[in-house]
Amino acid sequence: MSAPVDKLRELETIETDIANAVQSSGYALQELAKEKPVMKQVETHTTSFMKTLVEVERKLTKHINYLTQVSTGQPHEGSSYAAQKDLTLAYHRIDHITSSLNDLGRLSAEPGQQVSRQQISKSDLLQMSD
Repeated sequence: MSAPVDKLRELETIETDIANAVQSSGYALQELAKEKPVMKQVETHTTSFMKTLVEVERKLTKHINYLTQVSTGQPHEGSSYAAQKDLTLAYHRIDHITSSLNDLGRLSAEPGQQVSRQQISKSDLLQMSD
């Protein structure tokens, strides 16, 4: 089975655990609302609620840590600044390359003008390769 499917199944299990915790707390409150509540029942439902809540917290923390690592490529606070910066720089490089290619296209498309190798300087070539 693939990892994403397993992760989704784990999240479904957590969702079921949350529903069970809410149900346990509801049973405890129902018992407390009675004229003569059975404290053993209240304690049982409350204990079940607390155990389930601790387990849900543990599982969610595990998933949050996993998502933090896969979203940033490394285990830290989950900042996406580096990825955004890389994307912005890549867009700038694409714009520059497109501009350089358009300039070359204009030079080659102009009728009657022959561009010799000597007319294109080294600095022009270096600028186009940046």
